[in-house]
Amino acid sequence: MAPDDFIEVEVAYATPEKQLILQVEVPAGTSAVEAVRLSGIEEHFPEIVLGDNPLGIFGKKVKGDRELQAGDRVEIYRPLTADPKVIRRELAKLGKTMGKARKDES
Repeated sequence: MAPDDFIEVEVAYATPEKQLILQVEVPAGTSAVEAVRLSGIEEHFPEIVLGDNPLGIFGKKVKGDRELQAGDRVEIYRPLTADPKVIRRELAKLGKTMGKARKDES
């Protein structure tokens, strides 16, 4: 393959304790799931199970077979541990919010 037949992409994953973004050179036409495999990120995070963990590119969910473009960042998402709607509902019962409280501008 000629050098023009390769593109640079990033593969990203984060836990509350650690985040990692790996730059990877992959053949043009590589899918999102192939880029994850080629990156070796699973060695750093053995809990990643391709097929179970959803993937996204710059915050938008994509299918694993999505063909990547140069500069794409493949993000591996973790499953939610709690439903945000349920949490908001419970906090509302307590008179609290999820975000920072805004001060009244009086």
